[in-house]
Amino acid sequence: MTKRESAGHTTVPAPPRPFRAPWWARGPHVQTLLARALRSAKGPAFVRERLETADGDFLDVDWGPDPTPGAPVALVLHGLEGSSRRTYVRSVCRELLARGVRPVAMNFRGCSGEPNRSLRFYHSGETSDPKFVIEAIRVRYPGRRVGALGFSLGGNILLKMLGERTDGGSGLLDAAVGMSVPYDLAAGCDLLERSFMGRAYSTYFLRSLRRKVACKRDRLAAVLDLAAVDGARTIRAFDDHLTAPLNGFADASEYYGACSSERFLSGIRVPTLLLHARNDPFLPPEAIPESIARANPSLYWSLEERGGHVGFVEGWPWAPRFWADAAAADFLAGGLASA
Repeated sequence: MTKRESAGHTTVPAPPRPFRAPWWARGPHVQTLLARALRSAKGPAFVRERLETADGDFLDVDWGPDPTPGAPVALVLHGLEGSSRRTYVRSVCRELLARGVRPVAMNFRGCSGEPNRSLRFYHSGETSDPKFVIEAIRVRYPGRRVGALGFSLGGNILLKMLGERTDGGSGLLDAAVGMSVPYDLAAGCDLLERSFMGRAYSTYFLRSLRRKVACKRDRLAAVLDLAAVDGARTIRAFDDHLTAPLNGFADASEYYGACSSERFLSGIRVPTLLLHARNDPFLPPEAIPESIARANPSLYWSLEERGGHVGFVEGWPWAPRFWADAAAADFLAGGLASA
C-alpha cells in the first residue's frame, strides 16, 4: 500500500482498494456464513497467559509468535460470544504475522473456555478490560508501538474505549481498526428481530449466552429474575433482564444508548480504519454513522456496498481470500511502522 500523511499523525497507509464480491457470494448472509465456513482454523501457535485483574477475576490472553525483536504488537478483540479460537481471529493474526506484527488475542471474560470468577460478564461497553491488557503490553514492551483491531462487538468496545478518553486514545494506541462494528446497538437489535435470518442469528447467540448463565445460575439467582432471563427470546430481552441490570443500567435502552460507539467516534484521535458493508445484516444502512466518521480526520472510512458481517470473501470457494482481514493487517502494519 502507498502511504499518506494525516495532519497531526504519524504516516499511515491509505485506505484499501474497494471490495469486489464474487458472483457466487454477493448476498449479505452468503458472505457472513461462507466466511465463517471458509476461513482456516490453522495457526498461529498461541501461548496463553492468564492476567489477574484488580477485582479478583482473570483474563486469558493468547500471544502469537514474535516475528522480530522489537516488532509492533496488535491486540485482537473478538465479537459477541467469540474467542481467540474463532477462525476470523486466527485469520487476521496470520495476516498480522505475515506483515511483521505480533498478534495478541484477548478473550473477554468467560470466553476462553473457562467461566470467569466474578458475577459479571463482558458487554458491548466494557472498556476497562482491554485497556488493562493494553497497559500490560505497554509495561512489558515499553519501546514497541501498539495497535488494536476489534471485530463486531469487539470493535464497538475498541472505538468506545478510544473515544471516551480525554486524549482520544492517543496515549493508549498508535493505530486501530474496527470491522463490522454495530455502531448503533439498538438499531442492530431491532434489525435482528425483523427477519427470519436475524432471528436465527439471535437464537445462535442466545444459546451460547444461556450456557454462561447456567455456569453461575445459583449466584445470579440472588440478584436477577432468572425466569425472565430464561424467557428471553431476543437479544434485547436478554439485555433487558441480564446485561443491563448486572452492569448498572436501568434497561436495555439505557445500556444501548450509553454504549453505542457512534457516540464516541468524534472523540477518537488515533488513526483508525473502519471497515463496513452497507448490507451488513447486523446493522441497518440508515444507522451507519457515515457522516460522523467522515467528519473526523483520524478516521479512515472504508464503506463497501457488499461484504456482510465480518465476511468480505473474494476469490473462489476452493481458494478464498478475505479482503478485510488483509486490509486491516495492512493498515495496522503501516500505522505501527517506526516513524
